Amino acid sequence: MTKSPSPIPPAWYPPSSIEHGLHQARLRGDVSAYYDLVAQADLYLAQPRAYADANPDSSQFAPRWNPRTRTMCIDVYTAGMLPLPVPDPVFKAHSLAWFAEVWDSGDPPYLIVNPGSPCEGVLHAGPEGRAHWLASDARRQRPVGMPQPGVHTLMVGGALHGEVAFGLAAGAHIFVNNAEFWNSMAYHGAGYTREKEMLEEWWGVTTRTKWLEYVDQLLRADMVSELWEYALGLRHTTGPLTPDEWHEAADRALQVRHVGASAAYLHRTIDSIVTYETRFRADGFLAGDAIVRTVKAWDYGRASGMARWGVSTRLGTLAEAEAAVHRAGRLVHSTYDSWADFSASYALGRCLHFDEGEFGKWYDTILATHHLLTTDPTSPWLNLPWA
Repeated sequence: MTKSPSPIPPAWYPPSSIEHGLHQARLRGDVSAYYDLVAQADLYLAQPRAYADANPDSSQFAPRWNPRTRTMCIDVYTAGMLPLPVPDPVFKAHSLAWFAEVWDSGDPPYLIVNPGSPCEGVLHAGPEGRAHWLASDARRQRPVGMPQPGVHTLMVGGALHGEVAFGLAAGAHIFVNNAEFWNSMAYHGAGYTREKEMLEEWWGVTTRTKWLEYVDQLLRADMVSELWEYALGLRHTTGPLTPDEWHEAADRALQVRHVGASAAYLHRTIDSIVTYETRFRADGFLAGDAIVRTVKAWDYGRASGMARWGVSTRLGTLAEAEAAVHRAGRLVHSTYDSWADFSASYALGRCLHFDEGEFGKWYDTILATHHLLTTDPTSPWLNLPWA
């Protein structure tokens, strides 16, 4: 009797460059390279949500039986291998060095990276193994939470096409600057606890009610300064103006309409916009005599980010976040003519809010991110059609 051929196993596609590197090192049998790559990655450890909320500064191990080692082990995941966010458990991110330092003699003999996957790694947790972990971590190019900006794409499990991808690309300034996947809708970010801390630190958001409120305000562009929009609107509705003509138009408008700000503040805003636009032309944000018509992009881009932060902090559901991201993308598309037009608007809003004419780190980071998104071949702005 003829024996049927064995079925060909389905091809495995690494979710991101992180897992691709681990898989290749494993195929080569290059243990040192594998350890070094693990040390470069953030390692996500599952935690009961109640414990994470009550103990933000610590993590607990939950050993699991591993059939490969036939021992109890601790499982961790790299960013591309994380499961969909659910209310419980949550995941906290740690470095390989952290595991080496907190491991004690009573803990399991192995740390398992991406268990059950083709890029799985079994890391010995004895004294010699942990010394290897620390040696690899010493070569780590960045500490946990200190990203090197770059365009990172989640190739499996991330939105690559369509309106949700477009809405995620509207938030790409933020996530490229943070060296995170620009297209991860099922977003874990820097880990549950750190995401909660950052959302509270930067936005004062600690409740679902406040998160929903801010998503709505950002999508309505209600957080953008009315004065900025008023100043830009004067020029847009009047037509091309020299700086002097723009100031004159502002004086005439102030005589007939109260805009909730002093004349001096309005004139300073006009001067700031002119200064930034001049620098934008020199640095490639604006081409030729192009101008910024509105800074609503500053809110729309942050709305895309806020939607995802609701998922990472479990303040919102994945469905709610996806709906908000979709809406942000549609607003960007209906308001702007291109990614370059959108980016200049976003950059101006960010600079008026943070940089205040200093051309310091706030300007430098948005310029670097803009150049990455407009030149990197993997950028969504170069791969998602605008029309």
